[in-house]
Amino acid sequence: MTVGRMVQGLRARGHDIEVIRPRQPGESASADVRVQGLGLPGYREVRFGWPAGGLLGRRWQKRRPDAVHVVTEGPLGWSAVTAARRLGIPVTSGFHTNFDHYSVHYGFGFLRPAVSSYLRSFHRRTQATLVPTDALAAELASLGIPGVQVVGRGVDVELFDPARRTASLRADWRCPEGGLACLHVGRLAPEKNLTHVQTAFAGILARRADSRMVWVGDGPARAGLEAAPEGQHFAGVRRDADLAAHYASADLFLFASLTETYGNVVAEAMASGLAVVAYKSAAAAELIVDGENGRTVSPGDQAAFTAAALALAEDDALRRHLGERARATMRNRAWSTVVERFEQVLREVSA
Repeated sequence: MTVGRMVQGLRARGHDIEVIRPRQPGESASADVRVQGLGLPGYREVRFGWPAGGLLGRRWQKRRPDAVHVVTEGPLGWSAVTAARRLGIPVTSGFHTNFDHYSVHYGFGFLRPAVSSYLRSFHRRTQATLVPTDALAAELASLGIPGVQVVGRGVDVELFDPARRTASLRADWRCPEGGLACLHVGRLAPEKNLTHVQTAFAGILARRADSRMVWVGDGPARAGLEAAPEGQHFAGVRRDADLAAHYASADLFLFASLTETYGNVVAEAMASGLAVVAYKSAAAAELIVDGENGRTVSPGDQAAFTAAALALAEDDALRRHLGERARATMRNRAWSTVVERFEQVLREVSA
């Protein structure tokens, strides 16, 4: 989503952008340049591209780009950095995903030091590494990665709007009139810390029988979640206006992930006027002032996370107030500002 927004924004500003990415199974025709790819073990929806240094080198010799930006650190990304350096083309990278953290949740924890070392080596080969938050910039700089630049992330405040709230959708969730709809949006996967959300909702349901837990998304953890007690609704994957309506029709957003480099869903929930309960990490740490426009607690403190969720579940007025303040916070976080910042970094590196 973030890359898509950047591409759209740069094209709207008159830039000629070429996207080179792995081919997806069964996808329709696309203007993008597609190369061979393979699904990650245990995470087949995410595909990494095979090395394509020869293809990229020939392509860029015929039509030399002003800059190359690499958004993932896999074999395709490594070959792109190598080809750009060989041709003397300015090259930058983006740090979007904590792949070393993910390895722990997919049975490859023993590889985490090697993955971390690879990521450091990768980003040291580019002239600038773009990150979404000040905290992540400081972390990468402390690891000896040079040229770290904060670009940030935006949110579409016209799409994600409290005005999209609908009673019919809440009826589909079987949330009674005046009931409490708790929401989680994202991949249903181990790295998202979903058991903490489950625990918090169980406490809410014990105090408010009119509560529903709405899960938007899909993934390998869904079967386990469905085995939990009643009071849940699984909406599957939702996009665009449909997704925005799901946000706006809820009352409380519960997000417990500790593996995000940002977490766009936190920004989308806030723009939709929801009170958010999250760990003080990534986007939540950047956007939420605890008690003023949402609630954040110390990372990993499950008891505090549950207590914050219970407090908001039982205080309708406070929950609505925090949601209103969250919406106000996000009004000046438009994607256009982020795209301009991204463009500025590319111009500086190219110069």
